[in-house]
Amino acid sequence: MKQKYRTKLVHEGKYVAEVDVVLHETDEGWSPYLSLEDACKLDKVRDSLRKGDIEMAMRLSRVFSLTPVTMPQKHNELLHPGA
Repeated sequence: MKQKYRTKLVHEGKYVAEVDVVLHETDEGWSPYLSLEDACKLDKVRDSLRKGDIEMAMRLSRVFSLTPVTMPQKHNELLHPGA
């Protein structure tokens, strides 16, 4: 069995978490797959972000806050004349 280390992203609301997991590769049909522990970790991070418990999510992952980016008005007028 091969193992590959990956980072999965979990997006909830204005937050994104990077969760380190291990993918297990075998010659069987359901490959690659997560361990039950890693699947539960992803669920716990998602639930924590949903509930606003950022501290719990930060114990299991790296959490980032998303900031919307707006286009300057002049640039927007060039792309969409008459809008």
